[in-house]
Amino acid sequence: MRLRPVKAGTGRRSVPKHLIRLARWGVALVILGFVGRSIAANWAQLRSQPVAWTIHPLPLIGSLLVVWLMYANLIEAWRVVLEGWGERLSRLEAARIWTISSLGKYLPGKVWAIAGMALMSREAGVAAWAATASAVILQALAVGTGVLAAFAGGAGPLEAARPGLATAFRVGAVVVAASMALLAYPPVMRRILVAAGLPVSTATPAVGVVVRATVANLVAWLGYGLAFWLLARAIVPQAALSPRLAIAAFAASYVAGLIALFAPGGLIVREGVLVALLQGTTGIGVAALLAVASRIALTVTEVGAAAPFLLIRVEKPSDR
Repeated sequence: MRLRPVKAGTGRRSVPKHLIRLARWGVALVILGFVGRSIAANWAQLRSQPVAWTIHPLPLIGSLLVVWLMYANLIEAWRVVLEGWGERLSRLEAARIWTISSLGKYLPGKVWAIAGMALMSREAGVAAWAATASAVILQALAVGTGVLAAFAGGAGPLEAARPGLATAFRVGAVVVAASMALLAYPPVMRRILVAAGLPVSTATPAVGVVVRATVANLVAWLGYGLAFWLLARAIVPQAALSPRLAIAAFAASYVAGLIALFAPGGLIVREGVLVALLQGTTGIGVAALLAVASRIALTVTEVGAAAPFLLIRVEKPSDR
């Protein structure tokens, strides 16, 4: 009797594609459940604030548009860093991966967004380690440039809000600037990523790529601060909030939320820091109102950015 050779891998059952799709939708529904709960809780808090507020459409729309522009800016920065590893993604595919995976931040723990980005990138033909390494680099740059933006946005307002805070941010800005300079040095970057458990190749993104990503993050912080100021103009136009204070307070509070590993999406931590920084200028009632409104607005922009990709299925080569 003649035996036929068995091809490698044929003894292993593959998971049916419809089950994979069901699992994806299940995860998406869980995330949207957390997002919906967050919006409902924040809306209830907003309505309970003892401060008169309204909605002016033009500055509100302007605020949302600025945030979406900053998303596009950061997505392009992620693509540039990926290209530094020799990987390629179209702008549309990069936007799909970045916006959908970003919703993972609403789940408890800080790993879901990056894990989702790595998985979706691998399905799109990009090495998972390269996508993860790029996300880690951008996250480090986000924290560093956030400290710089908070200090540059207004050392005076920070000092007025909390004595000694400007000095702390001044020292932090110096340390961060030195750290980002080291990050641009390939051997240092390689050691950091290897320490993080990533199988990084010997080639690393050029210094120009890191500089470009750094500038993109700085622009994003300035844009987010401007969007926050526009949001304040939309709901409490009488608030004594300057653009400089808006940039400084938003950046400082958001960085605090990024660092707080226990808080999904920086929940509560970011709002607490924002209120602490604003209450001396706007009053505690307006500060609390703006903190809650900012959380709702950012949730809306994140879901709004991902919604087109969740509702319209993009066919990938692996689906054919």
